Amino acid sequence: MPTPRTQRVALAGLAINLALAVIKLLAGIVGHCYALIADAIESIADIVGSVVIIGGLRVGARPADDNHPYGHGKAEALAALVVAVLVALAGIGILIKAIDEILTPHHTPAWWTLVVLVGVVIIKESLSRYAARVARQEGNTAMAVEAGHHRADVITSLAAFIGISIAVAGEARLFGDFAGFNWASADDYAAVFASLVIMFNAWRLARLPLHELMDAVPVDAISTARAATLAVPGVLGIEKCRGRTSGSRHYIELHVEVAPDMPVSEAHIITGKIKTAVRAALPTAADIHIHVEPHHPTTPAVSQQAAFPAPTPLGTDIHPNR
Repeated sequence: MPTPRTQRVALAGLAINLALAVIKLLAGIVGHCYALIADAIESIADIVGSVVIIGGLRVGARPADDNHPYGHGKAEALAALVVAVLVALAGIGILIKAIDEILTPHHTPAWWTLVVLVGVVIIKESLSRYAARVARQEGNTAMAVEAGHHRADVITSLAAFIGISIAVAGEARLFGDFAGFNWASADDYAAVFASLVIMFNAWRLARLPLHELMDAVPVDAISTARAATLAVPGVLGIEKCRGRTSGSRHYIELHVEVAPDMPVSEAHIITGKIKTAVRAALPTAADIHIHVEPHHPTTPAVSQQAAFPAPTPLGTDIHPNR
């Protein structure tokens, strides 16, 4: 479940992106700088993306109900995927317009647009690092995508800075006299580079939510749950350990092996201890389902079958909380 902290960071990102979009767009128009205008377009996409992320976090915060027994956490991954698509569309739009600007003669960018970009880079890099730290601490996919989105802005702004610097320096003949070369188009080439970076970043950002939506194995969570389970006295092995991610929560399924002659009441107590141990080691565990199997010494327990397990055989599930 998303925390108030992640929602505050998302709202802060929305406010900052809105302010930066207005500043960059006005500076780009007044300063005859398409690289800065392209950066503003990317920031506008950020604004839409931040709204989507906030919506995803709010839907993901809803508790489980009869129709959604596993909660609404997938809304966060879905929102993150939508943001990745928006980033890709922004990159494609910027590329098309940048090529058109290269073919169309225009004024050299104003030198003071560089100052605007320096401020943008400092602000967005700070926001990216903070969002990434919150994403790690909260285990939130949507916030991780948001952090990557801010980092992409930093890269595109740096590309714009380089392009504008070349255009301004070339117009001032600091590189010598190259007759016939259109230095003013340097910022357009920077916009082309920025668009390619944006599209690559969109592909990279899409991978994380796609993994969650496709129920890819949360390797770290499974390893933690397995280690905590094996440390419980009475657990002789793990036949199967698998899990899925929903938002910032994990749902774990364990098939543990105990002594074949162990009474049901004692096995019931062990499953309770397992849940306590796993939740202590993995605070993001929303639910832990435990199935008890008799231990057979001649059959070694295999936990890595968790990724693609065989159908669960008929048996008796023990639920200590029921």
